[in-house]
Amino acid sequence: MRERVLACIGLGANLGDAAQQVRDAANALSKAEGCEDLQLSPLYRTAPHEASGPDYVNAVATLQTRLTAPDLLRLLQRLEAAAGRERPYVNAPRTLDLDVLFYGDARMDSPRLQLPHPRWASRAFVLYPLRDVCPERVSDAMLAAVAGQGIQRV
Repeated sequence: MRERVLACIGLGANLGDAAQQVRDAANALSKAEGCEDLQLSPLYRTAPHEASGPDYVNAVATLQTRLTAPDLLRLLQRLEAAAGRERPYVNAPRTLDLDVLFYGDARMDSPRLQLPHPRWASRAFVLYPLRDVCPERVSDAMLAAVAGQGIQRV
């Protein structure tokens, strides 16, 4: 049996009932085979970053998983599809967006998955909720670097 790995997942949505979509996705993740001990950060509202559409609701979840990183990504993509996620163009508004931010200390650079997520440290909508559930990954200097990105706890 595979060892459990601590994974950090970014959750976001800006179409429909975005807050409920994020909560539902976290609930589905907590019940998924191979995923345990999910902790969800508080929800945050942000203006779209490098995207368009209504404001986003974002959160970060940590969970213990026995899934491989690619299998975890496939699970997230199935949850996105079940929530009606469409990809008509890059950074389109979305009913649900799920990203693997970290998979333990793994480093991966493939066309389908990069670990850690390549832009995690440049986004307030990742850093603030990540600090709530995994504070050792977020420094004051990192938060200062994204101070110009508006973010509000919901």
